[in-house]
Amino acid sequence: MGNARLHSIHVHPVKAFRSLPLREVAVEPWGPAGDRRWMLIDDGGKVVTQRQQPRLALAAAELLPGGGVLLSAPGMEPVAVPVPRPGSTVRVELFSDKVEAVPAEDPAVHAWCSAYLGIAVRLVHLDDPATRRPVDPEFALPGETVTFADGFPLLLTSTASLDALNSLIATGDHPAEGPLPMSRFRPNVVVDGTAAWAEDDWSRITIGEVAFRVAKPCGRCVVTTTDQTTAERGKEPLHSLGRHRRLGGKLVFGQNLVPLSPGTIRVGDPVGIVA
Repeated sequence: MGNARLHSIHVHPVKAFRSLPLREVAVEPWGPAGDRRWMLIDDGGKVVTQRQQPRLALAAAELLPGGGVLLSAPGMEPVAVPVPRPGSTVRVELFSDKVEAVPAEDPAVHAWCSAYLGIAVRLVHLDDPATRRPVDPEFALPGETVTFADGFPLLLTSTASLDALNSLIATGDHPAEGPLPMSRFRPNVVVDGTAAWAEDDWSRITIGEVAFRVAKPCGRCVVTTTDQTTAERGKEPLHSLGRHRRLGGKLVFGQNLVPLSPGTIRVGDPVGIVA
């Protein structure tokens, strides 16, 4: 394990939009700085992701100073969205969680997002990640919180496990769909220099100066079948994960992490396995 390194870093300024690669990022208690502090909700206040709207894969968000975002999408003029001023919140539904969030102030922003998807949506911001949304208590330590990520502050995957999965796809029922790129799995951190599936056995790791707790394997959904460059869907990787990587009723790939200390991580940092 002495050769394990941080291969790449990715954040998602708006949940379900295209990932943004970075060379380094500050790790906050609730995840990488700038990751999933914004998301879309429908008329009923429920989160809108690539599960319902695969075209979100083609939309991009760049980080602006101060936490705002610059949105762009095919056929749309880019629009800048500043962080809303403190004010009244709306209750949004993120899977089983009810979370308070602050809507973008400019009605034109909501109209932009609605026009792109062809449904009525609003863009909301997580104003206080330290208090708004606890990590699932079944897998959390006291006081741990998370942004609009699916459930945990960071998602880790490994290049060796992707290579192994692609080998399974190549010999499976849908070989023409492979090999799949790592973007299908929307990780925050990708490590290389490990054995395939080695991350299944980790409970504590370090990346550079930052320590992490490995909370649980990541159960995968239909988003992984969505080509992140075309928004088209196929059968893989869920078909092969269902045959070879079914744990506790979930199809798993990658591990969910919770930071144990703040700090900055950088591409090329050594990855240490503590336990």
